[in-house]
Amino acid sequence: MAQGTIGALLSSAMSSQPLSVPPQPTVESFARIAGLEALCRGCTLSVFPLLLYRAWGSAQLVSEIYFCVGLASLLAALLVPAMVRVFTRRQVYLGAVSLYLVASALGMLQGKWTTLALLCAIIAAAISFVCYNSYVLDHLEKTDFTRLETMRLFYGGTGWVVGPFAGVWLLSVWGGAPFILLAGAASWMAWMIWKTPLGDGKFLARSAGTGAQAPHDSRRANPLALIVRFFSQPRLITGWVLPLVRSCGWWMFFVYLGIFAVENKLGEQVGGIASSVANMGLFLAPLMLVWMQRRSVRTAIRVGCLGASACYLAAAALAYWPWATIGFLLAGTVFLVLLDTCAGLPFLMSVKPSERTEMSAVYSSFRDVSGIVSPAIAWMVLQFAPVVGVFAVGALILLGAWWLAGRLHPELGVPGAERIRNAS
Repeated sequence: MAQGTIGALLSSAMSSQPLSVPPQPTVESFARIAGLEALCRGCTLSVFPLLLYRAWGSAQLVSEIYFCVGLASLLAALLVPAMVRVFTRRQVYLGAVSLYLVASALGMLQGKWTTLALLCAIIAAAISFVCYNSYVLDHLEKTDFTRLETMRLFYGGTGWVVGPFAGVWLLSVWGGAPFILLAGAASWMAWMIWKTPLGDGKFLARSAGTGAQAPHDSRRANPLALIVRFFSQPRLITGWVLPLVRSCGWWMFFVYLGIFAVENKLGEQVGGIASSVANMGLFLAPLMLVWMQRRSVRTAIRVGCLGASACYLAAAALAYWPWATIGFLLAGTVFLVLLDTCAGLPFLMSVKPSERTEMSAVYSSFRDVSGIVSPAIAWMVLQFAPVVGVFAVGALILLGAWWLAGRLHPELGVPGAERIRNAS
């Protein structure tokens, strides 16, 4: 009786006090973290292809190395749901960032150690991308996705613009210097992740609940089960292929433009400068968002794919004038930036809320798959064509994505009020 009275009093006292709401990360918090990772990746973006070309002396061998590294990063990305059942998601995220520090240490050794540095950096990017998207899907509403994409590109613009030029310039001073910048950026990123109230995700916490759910959750963490459920949803397949093609377009630009410049005796710094200039297009993302909102996601994706395809094809056709080739490749990146703002939206808008954590691993794999598909295609092309042939094939792939985007719903991403006006 006394215990019941005491319990009632405690319940009454607790109910009279306002419940404390834990702080939640904002869109700007996620954009800042993405901006720091852009600096981590950007400062070695043009450095790795040049160092690998120096160490191995063959564009074909560089393609083979990127192919093998891509396979490893894809496996790492698909294993993230299993990792977060052993460790917390924050621990996995911070562990991935620590791989950037390992990559910086190996990169300072230079020579063929650069191959292992690339492996660590690519795996770090793959795991970080999965964790980042998991947190985004857990903490933000669908209506915030478009704003996040634009703000993320804007914050990341500094890293993507300054990083490649700074990396190649530091490379001319000392081969290990770019990796000092990488270590500093990775340390800053780890600190930001540590201080941001990310938690371990709502859906992850739910899966750690009752014992009755454990077998089901174990199945969902199985990479094979994730892939089977993914292929059973055609909208997700289309939404995944589009960012895959966009990533392939960027991959071919960043890796092979520098090698093309060196083979045509334009100098090693051309690749870094061109990459920095291309990434300046990220600052156009807010204007592109306004343009896209007045139309639809499907229109934006089709324009991006068709424009990039035309520019890559012109770059390949004008190979006898190397500077013209570089100019058209730079023009094509403007359309790739447009795809950066919209190509991932069909997937994010189609994924089921109950599968957000698991499907974020599948979605994030597009970047790793592009790291496998792109060097594999490049390796085959380089068997019978010069480096510029890679850009011609890239043009055909982008053209195929333009056709595929035509299958999207014509009003995808159009606000409800606008759809009603169109219908009337």
